[in-house]
Amino acid sequence: MKAKILVALKSGVLDPQGKAIQHALLGLGFPGVGEVRVGKAIDIALSETDPAKARAQAEEMCRKLLANTVIESYRIEIEP
Repeated sequence: MKAKILVALKSGVLDPQGKAIQHALLGLGFPGVGEVRVGKAIDIALSETDPAKARAQAEEMCRKLLANTVIESYRIEIEP
């Protein structure tokens, strides 16, 4: 199984990297650019074959290491 995990800052948390990208895009001539938020995508190959167990493993990985749940939210997609 494969776990695709998308981690992003929660709304209301300042995103200085997103702000820098927004400013750069405006400077490059993209006037229609609004707020930019930056996150991370993590793909993990799992040996688990049960989708529910794979999701549970990915949830635990996010809580323990992959996401700072105080300021970040995450979404997990499990693929065969």
